[in-house]
Amino acid sequence: MRKDIEIPVAENVYMAAIKEWNEDFQEDCWYAYLINDTNELLEMPIVVSRAYGIINGEQRKTGTFRHSFKETEAKSFLKIELLENNVLALNNEFAVTYFIGNKLYDKTFVFKAKSINDLAMRDIPVMQQRGILIK
Repeated sequence: MRKDIEIPVAENVYMAAIKEWNEDFQEDCWYAYLINDTNELLEMPIVVSRAYGIINGEQRKTGTFRHSFKETEAKSFLKIELLENNVLALNNEFAVTYFIGNKLYDKTFVFKAKSINDLAMRDIPVMQQRGILIK
């Protein structure tokens, strides 16, 4: 029976961290984005995020955030959330679930602790910006 279960592989959907000006804080801040680099519409994407790790020898974790959207067009992106400077020292995890047609896809992306920084920036597909990309 298990051999009959098809688990589709999530491809060409990424998470990115992009540095942008924040009017409220009057400084550049990092934001998490969901990128759809497929030729398909992502229906009902849900992103669950959390951060965890060790700071000064002490285990730390944030609350869990849930974001849901109606859809994400092909070759487009969605802004998910602000990444506060305090959480950049932690692992930042984003569990993404969505439908393409009648198939459910899911994938977990993790920005490792301290991996979101100016030195790691590169060109980001679809967005035509520079940032940190997790495939």
